[in-house]
Amino acid sequence: MQPLDQILLILDIDETLLYAADRPLERKPDCRIGPYAVYLRPFLTDFLNQVSQHFRIAVWSTSSPDYVESVVNSIFPKWIIPEFIWSRERCITRFDPEWREHYYIKDLKKVRRRGYNLERVLIVDDTPRKVERNYGNAIYVTPWFGDQSDNELQLLNDYLLQICNKINLRRIEKRGWRKNTLHGVSED
Repeated sequence: MQPLDQILLILDIDETLLYAADRPLERKPDCRIGPYAVYLRPFLTDFLNQVSQHFRIAVWSTSSPDYVESVVNSIFPKWIIPEFIWSRERCITRFDPEWREHYYIKDLKKVRRRGYNLERVLIVDDTPRKVERNYGNAIYVTPWFGDQSDNELQLLNDYLLQICNKINLRRIEKRGWRKNTLHGVSED
């Protein structure tokens, strides 16, 4: 039997890995990127170090290209080199007639065209609408706005380690992933 391809783990940035704001919170920011005070989600560095040992890492954000590059250069340890760093330019724009607004979708067909097997791809995001075409690949995290007592990345790391040897990640029910870190993972 051949070993499984290493999973591609695509990470969102804003409200997933960090919180960036025009006006600082009541504490000193971890760094500044352009006009933004940036706060790193608790356990971010440990999370990145641990998942990079088991997964290929990529970044895909709906933010501007220069912001995304600056964030990755600021928060990623130098020895973690993402497979790709994509911004809103790689997203598909959709119009929501009910809300009368445009929004971005991260369509994993673009990842598949680069040769990645979607059965071995996960995308972590805080906004389900952004990955609405690929719910089978998505792990939704709670949006983060600066709460220092947050432990979402620790829980996510534990969950990812539980599923990293599964053959088809799209068949795993991920909606209740937090409780699965305690009770094990089941496939559909």
